[in-house]
This record gives sequence, structure tokens and C-alpha cells, in this order.
Amino acid sequence: MLLLDGAQPSPTNLIVVGERATILYSADCAHTWQSASLPIGFTATLTGISFGPDATHAWAVGHDAIIIATSDAGHSWQKSWQSDNLTESFLDVLAVNARHIIAIGAYGLYVETTDAGATWHRRKILAEDLHLNHITRGPTGTLYLAGERGTLLRSKDDGTSWQPIESPYDGSFYGILPLAQTTLVAHGLRGRLYRTDDDGRTWHLIPVSERVLLASALKLKNDTVLFAGQARAFFASHDQARTVAAQPVSFTSAVATLIELADGRILALGEAGVTVFTIPTRSVQP
Repeated sequence: MLLLDGAQPSPTNLIVVGERATILYSADCAHTWQSASLPIGFTATLTGISFGPDATHAWAVGHDAIIIATSDAGHSWQKSWQSDNLTESFLDVLAVNARHIIAIGAYGLYVETTDAGATWHRRKILAEDLHLNHITRGPTGTLYLAGERGTLLRSKDDGTSWQPIESPYDGSFYGILPLAQTTLVAHGLRGRLYRTDDDGRTWHLIPVSERVLLASALKLKNDTVLFAGQARAFFASHDQARTVAAQPVSFTSAVATLIELADGRILALGEAGVTVFTIPTRSVQP
């Protein structure tokens, strides 16, 4: 099945979401999986999930403009909000804290709550209705948004206001990976990888051997940085993303999300469902 996102609320617990209202949870570090309990008749594809700080409350978003919530670590879910326009789609969600959750999506869709989901409010943060693909949080609390047509945004006040980051590319970005306080990597279409050491004032193109969509980026505990996406595209960097090199992998289809497990294995979610694999601790850079 197609799986699009996942979360790891504790070292052994995992939750993954995907097509046809799929929510699976594992309590043994991805060795076995069980299906979560969902509202009757719920069939929407789920695209994003985020846990609050207590590892018990979480929110998931998806197609049909739906936001669902759990208060029991993902075992059961209830509808929290849904737009009247069911053609709208959410693409990602971030629990900024226990009460403030931001959900983003296609055509500028931006909905947030500051009371843990009791009420939700729509906002327009861009002049144009561009797709907002991914939201991340840096080590100092700065929020970053990546989207289509070179959209890169930052917020230093938990999303109260958003400022544009000068973009090095006019195509779609699928995420910003914060590596340090002001060191970021933006990844997107056609193997586009850009790195900045000054919080986006200047960017440097990172050469990549394959021109494929890079949908996911992950910094491991040992500081290795991984990138994955279309088909067998999988790259690693051991120098804080100054250079990257292709890596052999066991999956043969597209990857949407990468997660590092407590035992050092890597969980890839995508067209092949769940793929668990290991990578060399060090590879030779070109």
C-alpha cells in the first residue's frame, strides 16, 4: 500500500499513514503492525501526521480536507475538522506545541488551532494560491515552509507571521531540512538540492548525480544526512550536505518519508509500504 508519512512518538512506538485511510501502529520498533480504529465510513488518503510533546496526542491530515486527532497514542482516531469543500487537500501538519497545530496543503490551504483542536481557523499566508508541501521546525524553534514555484518561508514566532526566504530555484520544493541554527538544506524537483549557512540569504547548489524528485530528507543521530524520493533515488552525505553520493538500497519504488529507528535502522515509507533497511556507517564521497 502507499504510505505517505510517519511519526515516532517514543523509541519503540511508530505510527504510519497513507492511502485509503490507512493508519498502522507498531509498539516494537517496526517488527509488527496493527491497524488503528477510525471513524466509520472514513476513506480519505492521509498525507501527514504530527505528535504533540506528550507522545499521546497527535493530528493527521489528508485528502477530503480532513483533520483527525488521537488522544491515545494513535490507537483510535476521531474527526477534528473538515472543510465544506471536499476537493481541498492537506499535505502536511505540525504540532508546534500541545495546543498549537498547523495544517497546510494544496492551493495555499492553511488551517490552525491554538486550543488543541477545539476550534480551527483558516488563514491566507501567500498572495497566490500555491501548494504548501511541507512544514518543519528548526533546532531554535524557527518554522520553515516549502512549496511550489520556489516557495520558501520562515516564521520566528510560531507561525504568527511568515517571511519569504529568497529562493534559489523557481520550481517546487518538497522540504527544508534544518541542520543547525542557520544551516538549511532545501530539496525538490529534478534533484535540486540547495544549502545555506546564513538562514537563506545565500544558497549553494549541491551537485546530484540523478535529476529525480527528492521528496524526503533526514538527519541521522550520527550527523549523516539522507535524501530519497522518486524510484530508487537515495543519497547520503557525511559532510553536513556539502556533497552527496548515491547509495545502494533495497527498495525499487518511490519514497515519501524516511525515519531513523532507535536501533539505527532506517524506515522508508512510500509506494512499497514499509521498507526497513540499514546503510553503511560511512561511504566514500566522490
